[in-house]
Amino acid sequence: MYKPLFIAMLVISVILIIVITMQPTKTNSATSALTGGAEQLFGKQKARGFEAVLIRVTTVLGIIFFGLALALAYLSAN
Repeated sequence: MYKPLFIAMLVISVILIIVITMQPTKTNSATSALTGGAEQLFGKQKARGFEAVLIRVTTVLGIIFFGLALALAYLSAN
């Protein structure tokens, strides 16, 4: 039981790394340092399209990763 979960953990880890690196970057410019980031607060829009899908996939993979980590820790302790 430990070996298949460990392989699943490795696969989820690689996929999670790929999905995180595919997400668009949110750069901080010098103006946001001077204005205190107010334009980010008021200019924030909901993610749409591909970015929204990446956020959902990242969340689901993160939950699966956490669950697998707990299962592997439990199996290795017993």
